[in-house]
Amino acid sequence: MLAAFLPGNSTVVKKQVEIPTPGVGQVLVKTKASTICGSDIRAIYREHLGKGPEAYQNKIAGHEPCGQIVACGPGMKRFKEGDRVILYHISGCGVCNDCRRGYMISCSSESRAAYGWQRDGGMADYVLADEKDCVLLPNELTYVDGAQVACGFGTVYEGLEKIGISGNDAVLVVGLGPVGLAALMLAKALGANKLVGVDTVQERCDIAKKLGLADEVFLSAPDTLDKVKAVTYEGKGFEKTVDCSGHTLGRQLAIRATRQWGKMVMIGEGGTVEFNPSPDIIHDQISIHGSWVTNIWRMEELVERLVRWGIHPEDLVTHRFTLDQVNEAYDLMDGGKCGKVAVVFDEEVK
Repeated sequence: MLAAFLPGNSTVVKKQVEIPTPGVGQVLVKTKASTICGSDIRAIYREHLGKGPEAYQNKIAGHEPCGQIVACGPGMKRFKEGDRVILYHISGCGVCNDCRRGYMISCSSESRAAYGWQRDGGMADYVLADEKDCVLLPNELTYVDGAQVACGFGTVYEGLEKIGISGNDAVLVVGLGPVGLAALMLAKALGANKLVGVDTVQERCDIAKKLGLADEVFLSAPDTLDKVKAVTYEGKGFEKTVDCSGHTLGRQLAIRATRQWGKMVMIGEGGTVEFNPSPDIIHDQISIHGSWVTNIWRMEELVERLVRWGIHPEDLVTHRFTLDQVNEAYDLMDGGKCGKVAVVFDEEVK
């Protein structure tokens, strides 16, 4: 089968490898769609920066796969051939406290392995997965929908749940890459009464406007803080703010745009942040949360709610490629001027 590897230096290497055989408690998934995450670009594609959980070990790339089970090993407990599944992209030890909570992302066991990082991932015709890492994909959702749930939408949903979003809230999202766009889409579904987005790239601002995800979208400038607060009630700021930029200036904007008693969550990886604790958070009683990926039961909950809300992560995909064109897909994503980029594997994937 054809598979893609990321050697660094902003390149992709395609190789022919053997189709794996599932062992006890494992499934072989025919990949239908695999989307590209910004973390792949940041920590693997450009150069191998990752250490520990982000250490890339020359495996088949892709940690956002979705497909259909075509073979099962012995000892299966829930899934069967023909099931449509999303993969929770970290396979934990299963017995530590974090894994028992469903947060395999936080598993610290030596046996922890992330798909596309320490074990073969979804940028191939087939992917070998543990049954315990599978989440059922309902028929109402497409494979491209499911691929995004595997990381981006699950990560955003976790962050929004930590700060709570309801019809009481005006929400600011800073950074309108695929994660930020997902934050706007989910915050809207959760009932936010005003949505505002900010980015430094005009093309990403345009995508948010075109999709109707926000009431106001601003291209970042020195006076952006004043502009975003001006569209809130009496200029008081936002009850909830979300940083998806991973940049100190984006994070500072989100913190300082948060209304008194409000909550802010950092989702974007990397970078730094500098702020003044007393005027920026202490005196206004602001809570700042950090959120890393999600847990597997919340992924299952999100899948159910996507169906109930009638929304599709696939709507954020601006470009599609075949596996033969995977080098073009990574190159486009690296440019940072697009929405979500998907690699699709079957003609049936629309």
